[in-house]
Amino acid sequence: MRIISLSALIIAAGFLSNLVSAQDRFADVEIQSQHLGGSVYMMTGAGGNIGVSAGDEGLLIIDDQFEPLAEKISNALDQIVKGKLRYVINTHYHGDHTGSNVYMREVRDATVFAHDNVRTRLASKPDHKHAELPVVTYAQSVNIHFNGETLDVFHLSYAHTDGDSAVYFKQADVLHAGDVFFKDRFPYIDLDAGGSVAGYIAGVEHLLTLVSDQTKIIPGHGDLANKADMQRFVDMIKATSAEVKQHKINGMTVDDIVDAGLDEQWKDWAWQFISEEKWIKTLYQ
Repeated sequence: MRIISLSALIIAAGFLSNLVSAQDRFADVEIQSQHLGGSVYMMTGAGGNIGVSAGDEGLLIIDDQFEPLAEKISNALDQIVKGKLRYVINTHYHGDHTGSNVYMREVRDATVFAHDNVRTRLASKPDHKHAELPVVTYAQSVNIHFNGETLDVFHLSYAHTDGDSAVYFKQADVLHAGDVFFKDRFPYIDLDAGGSVAGYIAGVEHLLTLVSDQTKIIPGHGDLANKADMQRFVDMIKATSAEVKQHKINGMTVDDIVDAGLDEQWKDWAWQFISEEKWIKTLYQ
């Protein structure tokens, strides 16, 4: 009879506890769909917003949230169109945008697209699964012709991460900005994964050149938006960045600036994940 060590039992119990906790965390999440025009939909749940193309040729999605939500996302897609999931596009490598890659590849038989650095970063995780890795990668851009739409998928350098992409549906005039746009909230800029404040500002300003007042914009996080929302967002980043820079020039430490806080007009931009303190520390670096 095989003897199992106490330490192995403790590790197994911890793993099961974490698994149950993750499942409980997402148990009440509902996946909602909103038709934006033509073949294009926006889906929300927990994690990054999902873009969808649904039509006679099947389904394409942009990002796929957390792994425990994979089946819920799959069922929600079937409510739009009962068709084959052909493609998944990852806007970057974070788990709230790529967590369901394995399910979408192994169960729905989809092909995953992403920037080169997304595959590199996912593959560098010690516990990564081969099926979560993008199958088709690109250095700058790729066009996908699907369901009567031309999707322009393009890279934004050193913005939220070093592997960001945005996706523009040309016929429907819908932009999925990934995490290079957080509506009405401070953004997360992953400085440890190649993101930068300057690159982020440049990325948003480039997106603004591509859209009109009529364009519907799917942010990485937050409600459906428009050009005015995106302009207000980048204005906030530039203003708060200049504020922190001036304090730094004046000799204030990061703790001094955190204690003083930002101008009162930016208080409502703080949220659960990015507090005012975290945003100040991002800008200070």
